[in-house]
Amino acid sequence: MLSIFIYIIAGIVALSVIAYFVQEKFIFKPEKLKQDFKYIYDVPFEELFFDVEQGVRINGLHFKVNKPLGLILYIHGNSRSIKGWAKYAKDFYRYNYDVVLVDYRGFGKSTGKRSEKNLMKDMQFVYDTLAVNYHEHHMIIYGRSMGSGFASKLASDNKPRYLILDAPYLSFRKVVERFLPILPVKYVLRYHLRTDKWIGKVNCHTYILHGTLDWLIPIRHSEELQSINPRKITLIRIQGGGHNNLPSFPEYHNFIRDILQY
Repeated sequence: MLSIFIYIIAGIVALSVIAYFVQEKFIFKPEKLKQDFKYIYDVPFEELFFDVEQGVRINGLHFKVNKPLGLILYIHGNSRSIKGWAKYAKDFYRYNYDVVLVDYRGFGKSTGKRSEKNLMKDMQFVYDTLAVNYHEHHMIIYGRSMGSGFASKLASDNKPRYLILDAPYLSFRKVVERFLPILPVKYVLRYHLRTDKWIGKVNCHTYILHGTLDWLIPIRHSEELQSINPRKITLIRIQGGGHNNLPSFPEYHNFIRDILQY
């Protein structure tokens, strides 16, 4: 029995070491673009570059409208690039808001080595740059799935008009533990993204949209987030919604319209 126990422990340790070094391949699913790639859309837009530091350049897209009511900073999920995520910009500029989407390091044309600290720094740099031309009271931060953690931290450190979270999680650790319960995730994981820690420090009103049938990040994550500060957090349940299909529900667009026109 002792030898079996030793083998089990050794196996968990070996798996933990492997997970520590290869986790980025499972967490991030980037689409990489050549630096000379040309974005083409049938609405007015501008390609942006944010030079955070030497060797680090964050690529973005800025969709523009005449006399915008404000700006949506859209922080996307863990896959693809802004080339694909840009299709969601219309959900916001249709209500007369400018929209900026940015790629994480290693996604699309963005460069630099990723870490939780570095990605947070990038988002703050982007926010500060945009705030030169947009008053914070007219800026809305939107975080989708993995991006909800970065969005929550950004909102907790600044004073945007609203924070909107799409399928957020309590913490990234809670998501991973659900799929890898045998690993000491607390010590192995390099990305913790403590939405539960930051959302209580957000001063603006927060709107959470979450599908009731989300299998990847169950809606209980959002329910617990709302319980942290129910006076300032509104949870909008999309009945029958999953993790990746909320924009296919009319209710999603109705709520976005109501939030932006409030």
